[in-house]
Amino acid sequence: MGNINYLLFICVAVPILLMLFVLEKKSKITMGYMLIGIFSCLFISEINGFLLQYFKNDVYYVTTTITPVTEEIIKALPVLYFAFLFSDKRETLISLSIATGIGFAVLENLMIFMNNVEQVNLLWAAIRGFSSGLMHGLCTAAVGIGLSFVHKKKKLFVCGTFALLIVAITYHSIYNTLIQSQYQIVGAILPMATYIPVLFVAYGRKIFKKEKKV
Repeated sequence: MGNINYLLFICVAVPILLMLFVLEKKSKITMGYMLIGIFSCLFISEINGFLLQYFKNDVYYVTTTITPVTEEIIKALPVLYFAFLFSDKRETLISLSIATGIGFAVLENLMIFMNNVEQVNLLWAAIRGFSSGLMHGLCTAAVGIGLSFVHKKKKLFVCGTFALLIVAITYHSIYNTLIQSQYQIVGAILPMATYIPVLFVAYGRKIFKKEKKV
């Protein structure tokens, strides 16, 4: 199925890449990071494939212990790069980090769909869309939000960044564990329950400030 992954990547990535040339700067950066997330998924899928073989195709162990680490690190690197070299503005980092995570989730969902096309149904699609896809965006968003606080504080930057990665990895691992257990419904609801506070952090303060000025 490796070749199919590359075909899916081309089908999804090329239209987004072509669209970048006609977007405004802010939209271009956000969509560019979504494209980076898509590429990150393709890249890490190869690594995860080797790890799965190394651990004798123990899917449960790999998905609950190994892939949360590899995936969250690879998703966080582009956000860390932007925060370090360009801007640590919270709203920008939230947008870019979520775009990276969602881009990652889009290709991952397609890969899993193609590998299980005969078993998938509407419920599966809903869980992957509203739950798993959102989880990837939230995990990367947690890193982006945290970086806006620790980036300029030299004493906190290294340990703070490490802590942020641990939070994202732990959340990811908890989700993967729940979604493969008898508590699947809890795992499915978890990302949506987390999404609301993130929206408040991202936009609630901005709305409150505008109302205060008026």
